[in-house]
Amino acid sequence: QVQLVESGGGLVQAGGSLRLSCAASGTFFSINDMGWYRQAPGKQRELVAGISSGGSTNYADSVKGRFTISRENAKNTVYLQMNSLKPEDTDVYYCNAHVMTTWFTGRDYWGQGTQVTVSS
Repeated sequence: QVQLVESGGGLVQAGGSLRLSCAASGTFFSINDMGWYRQAPGKQRELVAGISSGGSTNYADSVKGRFTISRENAKNTVYLQMNSLKPEDTDVYYCNAHVMTTWFTGRDYWGQGTQVTVSS
């Protein structure tokens, strides 16, 4: 059983910062890509930022220059540093990881979601 546990969401004023964390636990072989998604009510979940096991990153255009994704492979943890937050960044943020449960078998896992609210 693999679990992704998120932390770090909350309420912040526009222009402020938050740091999200997501730690994977359980029994598995390795973790490949990890990422952060967000979803507003009635909308599709969208990719915010992704990072490969080797550290290559990609970002949604709307967060480039403001958000930074990073990971600590030894801790099976991915982070999202969010700076210069805007009210439109208000959403539920979900952690995602492609976990290899054996050498050749993997699947995606999701965290429970953490609310980020940015007030104007």
